[in-house]
Amino acid sequence: MQLVIVESPTKSRTIQKFLGSDFRVLACYGHIRDLPKSSFGVDIENNFQPRYIVPKKSKKIIKILKEAVKQSDLTILATDQDREGEAIAWHLSQVLDLNGKPYQRIVFDEITKSAIAKALKNPRKIDMNLVNAQQARRILDRIVGYKLSPFLWKKVIRGLSAGRVQSVAVRLVVEREREIENFIPQEYWQIIALFEKSKKQFEALLIKKDGKTIPKLGIKTQEEAKQIIRELQKEKFKIIKIEKKELKRNPPPPFTTSTLQQEAWQRLKFSAKFTMKIAQDLYEKGFISYHRTDSLNLSTLSLNAAKILINEKFGKDYWKGFRRYKAKGRTQEAHEAIRPTYPDKEPEKLKIKAKLDDNQFRLYDLVWRRFIASQMTPAVFDSETVDLEAKNYIFRSSGQTLKFDGYLKIWSQKFKETELPLLKKGEILEAKKLKANQHFTQPPGRFSEATLIKELEKNGIGRPSTYAPILAVIQERNYVQKNKERKFEPTEIGIIVNDLLVKHFPEIVDIKFTAKMEEDLDQIAQGKKDWIKVLNDFYQPFEKRLEEKEKNVSKKNLVEPTEKKCPKCGAPLVVRMGRFGKFYACSNFPKCRYTKALPPPSLKIRCPKCKKGEIVKRKTKKGTEFYGCNRFPECDFALWNEPTGEICPRCGSLLIKINKKIKCSNKDCGFEKNQ
Repeated sequence: MQLVIVESPTKSRTIQKFLGSDFRVLACYGHIRDLPKSSFGVDIENNFQPRYIVPKKSKKIIKILKEAVKQSDLTILATDQDREGEAIAWHLSQVLDLNGKPYQRIVFDEITKSAIAKALKNPRKIDMNLVNAQQARRILDRIVGYKLSPFLWKKVIRGLSAGRVQSVAVRLVVEREREIENFIPQEYWQIIALFEKSKKQFEALLIKKDGKTIPKLGIKTQEEAKQIIRELQKEKFKIIKIEKKELKRNPPPPFTTSTLQQEAWQRLKFSAKFTMKIAQDLYEKGFISYHRTDSLNLSTLSLNAAKILINEKFGKDYWKGFRRYKAKGRTQEAHEAIRPTYPDKEPEKLKIKAKLDDNQFRLYDLVWRRFIASQMTPAVFDSETVDLEAKNYIFRSSGQTLKFDGYLKIWSQKFKETELPLLKKGEILEAKKLKANQHFTQPPGRFSEATLIKELEKNGIGRPSTYAPILAVIQERNYVQKNKERKFEPTEIGIIVNDLLVKHFPEIVDIKFTAKMEEDLDQIAQGKKDWIKVLNDFYQPFEKRLEEKEKNVSKKNLVEPTEKKCPKCGAPLVVRMGRFGKFYACSNFPKCRYTKALPPPSLKIRCPKCKKGEIVKRKTKKGTEFYGCNRFPECDFALWNEPTGEICPRCGSLLIKINKKIKCSNKDCGFEKNQ
């Protein structure tokens, strides 16, 4: 009998089906050893040796596994192929005392019968470079968290915590918020000419004056725009150039972890954490390949399977050869991109046969479509550009129509079709209308889960297995929160902690420093750097700075006096900052522990329903923000969107902000305008 150990019971059941009665497949339920929660657990003086403990929840399973090892001729460690999986395999070898006993380590990209059989024919030993890279990351994070968090307690408030990578993510959110706050909109105007030919109307945009391209902000005022229109009011327009060409749009590559998380957020509104949970289910059931990867590699077997399916399902015009992709930057090229393990298992059929729940089906459908689309032919568009001249001005009109859908057959992407009428070079046209459109430059948008993951990846912060935990932790610690548009905004305490770290520990929240540390961890994994030296190079200056700041940084005064009195002891009430925002507290603390929540902020807008109360920002029990009357429950007036304070000119209801528009809160009215 041979014993195979994996992480989860779902994975064990899937593999057991492939291996039969000569094998016994058991689950260790993830990490079976870790650093202690109640103490530092790292011996700095002894080359950063970690002191691992077996948590209570793992003791029962270890007992079962030890007994199974005794009854087996060979133990096979089949945990995941990334650093975390390698570390779990190593911990198992230590706890189960496998050194000196017959054991093997196997890895695979997908849980299929052929992949498992191939892995069993190619066993290896545990890769200590990968283990050391995982240990180094774990110890780095423990050093920062365990050493810096008490500093925040002393200098800000108790209960705060700092994270090596999470703090950088918070910094990105805070700095984006300040960009938005400090943004000064700039006015600019565009001139549009409207033409008609053969009962077809089309527009052309002013692009040049005196042979020079007009930049985006080239026309700054309404008067400048009106002057141009006056000059062109009675002018004829001559077509001076017509350019027709065929444009190809190539299919996107298959998914990596970050692009899967981004696309699942944008198309399915799945959080990164939820996406990884569903992807884990699909992987363990053998439906998709390993879901923690930054590689775009695809196996020859999968490429051939895609070729067969595309030719049979869509026809030969949709496949013209294998399409291979290469990821940018440092990647684990031995891994594969995320793809269906059996491309011929179409989503609708698999949903019925495998009884996928709705979320599993939707994510599998996304992975399947993306992979198949990646091997299909490009979409082809007929493009036409027409330049028209009047006096010393040149206008341009562009059109495109879809000629062949290609990969768009199964992977939807936005595109606009505009068909121009039949035009000839030298033709003279008269503008039906000239109009000037006012615009303002827009501030950068707040990060969504998708765009924050993209920013982290672009800057080399984190790796495939860390994006989802980073986003989860910064929300759990209440350093950032999602607004109604599900975009990230920093909280008050998040801004305070970020500013303190930026000022006193700049290397901890420095984007380039953090990216360099990720590269060091990659080099440890490749055997090119010593993990103890990397830790020491980080720790020595960090410890020195921490000692210096402990002495020199005074406690941040987060207490605001008020004129209110404590109802319990009569002492003055103050406003204090807590982990979850400001609150009233007795100045006689700790003798008196009276506290009270602050009233919601008033927007100085009269309630349109009761005419007595004011509109305030409030939260539901689930934490969702809304705007309602401060006389609740006497008055139940409420809005989901922030009111501007203005009254609708049509119906008299309050106007509200929705994205970049001002709209009437009365849905039956329909009034709207630009902000």
